[in-house]
Amino acid sequence: MHKVLTIAGSDSGGGAGIQGDLKTFCSLHVYGTSVVTAVTAQNTVGVHSILPIPPDIVGEQIDAVLSDIGTDACKTGMLVNAEIVHTVSEHLKKFDVKNLVVDPVMIAKGGANLLSDNAVEALKNELFPLALVVTPNVPEAEILSGVKISCPDDMIQAAAQMLKTGAEVIVIKGGHLDGDATDLIYTKDEQHFLRSARIMTRCIHGTGCTFSAAITAYLTRGMDIIDAIKCAKTYITQAIITAKEIGKGHAPTNHFWNVPT
Repeated sequence: MHKVLTIAGSDSGGGAGIQGDLKTFCSLHVYGTSVVTAVTAQNTVGVHSILPIPPDIVGEQIDAVLSDIGTDACKTGMLVNAEIVHTVSEHLKKFDVKNLVVDPVMIAKGGANLLSDNAVEALKNELFPLALVVTPNVPEAEILSGVKISCPDDMIQAAAQMLKTGAEVIVIKGGHLDGDATDLIYTKDEQHFLRSARIMTRCIHGTGCTFSAAITAYLTRGMDIIDAIKCAKTYITQAIITAKEIGKGHAPTNHFWNVPT
């Protein structure tokens, strides 16, 4: 049984965070475990409130899962503040967790801030050096790199800056730019642009969480990192294309598009 751990916030709307990750793991036939970093009151319209989980409880959750079940890969999502980032980093080092996918969740689709300012440097200094891959979107990549991104060439410059943090692979998701949905895979040895046609839909809630969860699941199943990212791009594209509108705002993607009905 392939095992995957997600460390993220709870999304009461079910489209992103822990819920979106576990749905993705299930649809890709891996066993998902979870560590909750925050409880949110949110729906498709927006995030109404956030309650961070005490860092010691976050650490105890990690210990409970990894000391018993273990994991073949791990992803992090919403980590809220520097204290939680530090706790997660220390506990992942303690268990020598491999195949770490870091999705540096900072801002919700509706505009809510999901990461405190003091946590940005903690992410770069403590968590990124442990990561196999980091998956920011364009606004997140601008904050993390200090590079203004308005075109694919800017994405390359930003990724080069982020690679200096110690992560092995940077994936910048280009959905915020004009034109096709173009993502960049960047390593010290190679770079690839992954392009897909832009889909005009409001079913985009949880796309970043779902994409990074799919990468983690494919890694767990034995794929190398580049192939895992390419398969995750296909997975999230189809999840958007086949999604049905739910709620009044940004509706979730269809995590089970690949499951026969």
